[in-house]
Amino acid sequence: MKNSESDQAFFIESDEDEDKDSIRVEDDGNDSEYSNYSDDNPHQGKPSSLNPSWPQSYRQSIDLYSSVPSPSLNFLGTPNLTQLGSSFLSSTLTRRHTPEILPTLSKPLLPDDQQQPQERRSSHSLLPPRGSSAKKLPHYQKSSKASHELPLSRQSSFGQSVLNGINVLCGVGLLSIPYAAKEGGWVGLSLLLLFGVLSFYTGILLRYCLDSQPGLETYPDIGQAAFGTTGRLIISIVLYVELYGCCVEYVILESDNLSSLFPNAHINLGGYILNAHYLFAIALTIAVLPTVWLRDMSVLSYISAGGVVASVLVTVCLFWIGLVDNVGFQIESTRTLNLSSFPVAIGLYGYCYSGHAVFPNIYTSMAKRSQFPMVLLTSFGICGVLYAVVAIMGYMMFGESTESQFTLNLPTNLVASNIAVWTTVVNPFTKYALTMSPVALSLEELLPSDRMKSYIYPILIRTCLVFTTLGVALSIPFFGLVMSLIGSLLTMLVTLILPCVCFLRITKGKITRFQGSLCAFIIVVGVISSVIGTYSSLSEIIQLLL
Repeated sequence: MKNSESDQAFFIESDEDEDKDSIRVEDDGNDSEYSNYSDDNPHQGKPSSLNPSWPQSYRQSIDLYSSVPSPSLNFLGTPNLTQLGSSFLSSTLTRRHTPEILPTLSKPLLPDDQQQPQERRSSHSLLPPRGSSAKKLPHYQKSSKASHELPLSRQSSFGQSVLNGINVLCGVGLLSIPYAAKEGGWVGLSLLLLFGVLSFYTGILLRYCLDSQPGLETYPDIGQAAFGTTGRLIISIVLYVELYGCCVEYVILESDNLSSLFPNAHINLGGYILNAHYLFAIALTIAVLPTVWLRDMSVLSYISAGGVVASVLVTVCLFWIGLVDNVGFQIESTRTLNLSSFPVAIGLYGYCYSGHAVFPNIYTSMAKRSQFPMVLLTSFGICGVLYAVVAIMGYMMFGESTESQFTLNLPTNLVASNIAVWTTVVNPFTKYALTMSPVALSLEELLPSDRMKSYIYPILIRTCLVFTTLGVALSIPFFGLVMSLIGSLLTMLVTLILPCVCFLRITKGKITRFQGSLCAFIIVVGVISSVIGTYSSLSEIIQLLL
């Protein structure tokens, strides 16, 4: 996928240049994407009444987490973005422009009566007319934007959006999918299909919610449109806790895989011996700490985009070991249905489709938003097939001895095994800081204004977050059960329950009976799955700790 030089960068032009280039732009393909109820929505076409509150950093931090900006390295404490020069390379996958993030380099907002329905065009990027939230926010809120946020333009193509979707959906859950097959049996694979179909539909519902009124761009925005500030806070907290839980999983993942490579590694500290699991968990925490301090994490985002390649590579290694290296199969030990641990499989399968926090960002970043349903269908289709083949192959190879990560089952003397394990080790290392960044930024927003100017407080917040993930990972070092708990308790909320609840609230009777019944069915499935999976995961964790 090649982009021209002009497609890869945009320049912050002077006011005089912007005035010369100021034109009126029509929204490309956006009118056709609205649902039927949107045409009758009284809010449509009117200025947004939303007053964005905490978190204001959500959009930019999630964009870095899910897309691929070009690298630009700065640590906390760098004075401002003006030191980086007059131009920035924009994202090669998801590129949006948010003028509010560079208040010192742009004109102040015009009074409401002087606002004109036009957008500015630079020599390297074209801005859609509905995109920017700058016209929706009060001036005092603009100045609170952090200087680390990068300007990105809304020009994602279909292919770029699909890659973003796959990169979000296909993560560490791929490593545990054979374990999910073991916990639920072959019948449990039906949950992978069921949750995939329902998650695809709720992703479409998020699009309808975003189209219900102008100014909605993120999942918290949808919560605010549906239930006011309370809805925004609840959804934001759930999303941030889910991201925090993913960071805990990264620590456990690194510890498990590195200790499998170096099982005899240990260190003696004054008579207290740290075994391989503790040693590598602590080593990882110390190693990723400087990356969490980065002010601009676009360089990590660029590297972490290799997550798609890493997922494919690990899958190829698994098939190579099973089919070429002839490790063998244990089909006779597999089970059709495993009722005793089936509830754990519910959370594991649910975790596979935890991408809804990012879908609104992908949607509002697209050049042609009418293609969003096909983007979701392609992303879910590819990831679903990848999950299914890995689950089947892994369970057939390892049977009832399947570990929580199939890399732990691979023979250590094979080249393909080493490639798979080291790929697994390196990929989360680049994603840890990107996953933790939204959580840290949200907490930094809560600092008093006089403390926000100091560099020590953001560093302290991020350091504390990193070491708390280490503490949780060492206290509950059960990768599969922690993933099942996250999938049951949080992913079910974000993926199945909240999209339907927000959709029903925002539409308020403007949908068909079938749509209402389908939403009610999904809510019931989500609630039942969440309760059963959460109870089962917590019970097993408590039993292992006692």
